[in-house]
Amino acid sequence: MSTLWTPGGEVPVDRNPPPPDAGPAEETGSGEKAGAGAAAAPRVDLDDLSPEEREQAEQMIRDMAEARERLLSAPAAAVVANHGMGLYELAALHLTQQPPNFSEAVVAIDAMGAVTGALAGRLGDAEATLNDALGQIRKAYVQLKSQTAASGEAQAADSEKPQKPESSEEPESSETEEPEESETESSETESSETESSETESSETEKSKTEKSDLA
Repeated sequence: MSTLWTPGGEVPVDRNPPPPDAGPAEETGSGEKAGAGAAAAPRVDLDDLSPEEREQAEQMIRDMAEARERLLSAPAAAVVANHGMGLYELAALHLTQQPPNFSEAVVAIDAMGAVTGALAGRLGDAEATLNDALGQIRKAYVQLKSQTAASGEAQAADSEKPQKPESSEEPESSETEEPEESETESSETESSETESSETESSETEKSKTEKSDLA
């Protein structure tokens, strides 16, 4: 009996399905029906498919068989190491979100640490690579966690600072101009006093000249 892969799982494919009037499946010694597992999954008859669909189904069956053979031929340590790197990439993906998704990233990091810790010394050449990757992703997690915490504290501190009231510009009062006016008046007074003293002096000299002429 062949199987056909579907999104819901593998489906057994019987090229010679039983006739429609077949009786119930025989019961085993434990009381369970022998065909219960097969009856639970829907069956696909390749003869009911079109030539194109049948070719696609058979190609999928061949591809699955080849994938199984390749998986069985690879060392288990290499397969586990490949899954470990998948956990590393999953953690890095969550850490690169904005903001970082720490709760999901730490699950992948801890799972990767559990695998490398439980299989220490049994992962072959990939063990050193996995340990280095684990150290890097843990370091990145701690750094991002610290940066996020520092940024949150800075924002909280800024929000607690009292805001300065906006300065309102008041029109300049006329009192500021009074000193200039008083200075102007003072200079005018000094100028008039100087002119007056000069006039008096010239008159005095003139009077002295006239008296000397009379004498």
